[in-house]
Amino acid sequence: MRSIFKVLLVIGAVTLFIAACNSDDGDANDYLAGFTYEYDATQINTVNFTNTSEGDYVYIQWDYGDGEGDGEKKTDKTSVYSKYYPYAGDYEVTLTVWGVNNSSSDTKTVTQTITIEADDSDVSESIGTEVEFWMTQGNQTVLFGKQEDNLVFGYGSESNSNITIDVDTTTTYQEIEGFGFALTGGSAQVINQMDVQEREALLEELFLIDTTHVGISYIRVSIGASDLSAEPFTYDETLDGQEDLDLENFSITEYDTALIPVLQSIIELNPDIKILGSPWTAPIWMKSNASYIGGELLSDYYEVYANYLVAYITEMKNNGITIDAITPQNEPLHDGNNPSMYMSASDQTDFIKNYLGPKFAENNISTKIIIYDHNLDNTAYPLSILADEEAAQYIEGSAFHLYAGDISSLSAVYEAYPDKKVYFTEQWTSASGDFGDDLKWHVSNLIIGATRNWSSNVLEWNLASDPNYEPHTVGGCSQCKGALTIDGNSVTRNVSYYIIAHASKFVRPGSVRIASNTSDELETVAFKTPDGEKVLIVLNNGSSTEINFNIRFNKTTISSSLLAGAVGTYVWN
Repeated sequence: MRSIFKVLLVIGAVTLFIAACNSDDGDANDYLAGFTYEYDATQINTVNFTNTSEGDYVYIQWDYGDGEGDGEKKTDKTSVYSKYYPYAGDYEVTLTVWGVNNSSSDTKTVTQTITIEADDSDVSESIGTEVEFWMTQGNQTVLFGKQEDNLVFGYGSESNSNITIDVDTTTTYQEIEGFGFALTGGSAQVINQMDVQEREALLEELFLIDTTHVGISYIRVSIGASDLSAEPFTYDETLDGQEDLDLENFSITEYDTALIPVLQSIIELNPDIKILGSPWTAPIWMKSNASYIGGELLSDYYEVYANYLVAYITEMKNNGITIDAITPQNEPLHDGNNPSMYMSASDQTDFIKNYLGPKFAENNISTKIIIYDHNLDNTAYPLSILADEEAAQYIEGSAFHLYAGDISSLSAVYEAYPDKKVYFTEQWTSASGDFGDDLKWHVSNLIIGATRNWSSNVLEWNLASDPNYEPHTVGGCSQCKGALTIDGNSVTRNVSYYIIAHASKFVRPGSVRIASNTSDELETVAFKTPDGEKVLIVLNNGSSTEINFNIRFNKTTISSSLLAGAVGTYVWN
């Protein structure tokens, strides 16, 4: 890439005069030919020329020395004439003044060499680039709407007093794997109950990216039931808690009658969809309290449970569903949910190091192992596992939720083990939440905050529920608002739908985060996609004031604005 140079100082004005002489016929007034020039401090590689000729004359004519020949004769003799030079070099600029007789014998000329110190051709490619702008406002007057603003990159708009957001593709961070939701058993159930045509249209809206489709690229499913299933279950329950050491009773299709067909339809639309599996509990005959709620996995069953997870991945594969990654336990320190299971950091280390990791290797399982899957207030849990080199060899990274803690803690985990990824895998929106408040908080902490702190993905919680926030287990979450509320064939799009859409549609898997400056009120994150598009997400996190701002890329700019609480996604090639 050629280097880019912008003159920041006026290098100086040069005035040249050529002594006057009378024209051959003696009728012309005495006049002088001359000009000044200066490098423009606000326009890249642009020089401003001013005619200083004196006397009575008719025309002036410039030759800017760029090989394009003489310009038009001009009767406006006093204006400033600007010329943009994209390439470095010396240019001989000539001014010709035509006297009152308008004849070739009645002219005066002056020539001066100017110097452009660096090529700016790369920057010139940005001039005229159009920018797509999608917006959601906290007051819901605009909901993921493509704006008709004529945003085109050009020069000079940063000379206003607005805040300027700089986007820099030369500084890169982590690769992005995707954005999406948990496709809970309950979500699959309400989607699967729709009529075929309406269900297909909804899945296309969710998982394709053309037109206004939002392009979900990463989903999380429960291994067995979650608390947003109609009832608790695992894939290998037995009568009276009897052991099934050979997993003869193991079956996915017997229980996931809605999830499997919905997943298969999604994969038809997006074969590259990433799927993360998380168990809420092991089969209860493996647990210390023989209950769906709480208890621990007995060490005597570590090997059987590792085989259980291998069987899950294998059977899903047999149904055409590839599980990209699993976590050994959802929220291992929360044992009061239905279902749930407690798993200490030392137990998870032992399980991965001595059982799950070796079983994956033995069975040529390429599914990634991601640890922890719980709140950011306890980063000591995953850090202690990663400190065990034998366990760490099997681990892709650590997963987090934000029901407690601070999103910046993701960076502390990443920086301690930069060869291991961090993931953000769950955050709910409440039935009693406010749309505008939830939009700001989630975009600030997750879409912007998590990715600025090295997260490879962002997942919201439940994809869909019915109008009563069901199905859920007895004791499970009764206020978890889905991204969608589905009532028969009627679909209502809720706040988390728009939160994810602002990233998922544009920041495709394989994108990398790039540099952008941010502030408390005007928060940003930027990405470069595999196709070379640039994506900038901007949140006005203020409470009352519209903010006008510039976006500067490759030293060209556009100007835009967002009301308080609004989020905008800006996309350009």
